[in-house]
Amino acid sequence: MEKQSDDLTTIKSLCAEQCIEIIPSMLEQLLHYRDCLEKWNRKVNLISRKEDAPVIIKHIFHSLLISLHHRFREGEQVLDLGTGGGLPGIPLAIVHPDTKFTLVDATGKKIAACQDMIIQLGLKNTVAIHTRVEEMKGMIFDTVLSRQVAPLEKLCGWAGELLKQKGILICLKGGNLENEIAKALSSKKYHHNFPATIKLYPIQGVNPYFAEKQIVISRG
Repeated sequence: MEKQSDDLTTIKSLCAEQCIEIIPSMLEQLLHYRDCLEKWNRKVNLISRKEDAPVIIKHIFHSLLISLHHRFREGEQVLDLGTGGGLPGIPLAIVHPDTKFTLVDATGKKIAACQDMIIQLGLKNTVAIHTRVEEMKGMIFDTVLSRQVAPLEKLCGWAGELLKQKGILICLKGGNLENEIAKALSSKKYHHNFPATIKLYPIQGVNPYFAEKQIVISRG
């Protein structure tokens, strides 16, 4: 109970500080998701089992920070590529119930976990699909999200295949990205001329746990 209360206070305070609009029922859903994620993580490797920060901050609030730089619209089709344990897709789906989220991962056990969590959370705007990005031809999205560890050049290549014209790729990444950005921009001719621009938004000032972390937004 003490952890529940502490995490509720933490996520409520952090969202208020960043002006992320959230109602009490969403806060409760985020805590429920935390519980589901930790429970499933004991069976399937979804997140590190040796956390150096609370899950509510390092994974859930981290995902919500995307909302600071992208306004999710009603009916917008969003792909969470390489979702793992539903990050960043599930936290964002909770806070943006009018946006449509598709979670994909090549690992069946991870998608099974996501499918169960979606049911447990009662999310009507979210589906989880077991597939590889190479098998998604014909599926088109407004926005692609990624928190997985993959070079930006590769992510941009996939996004070029999956995004509508003027679509957006949003990545949560860390470290020095100068070389990754240069490679992504230089190879865009092979990726349907995606991306036209890449911008970085550092988030280390939001919380000490996000040192060297950045939101990377690539636009078509």
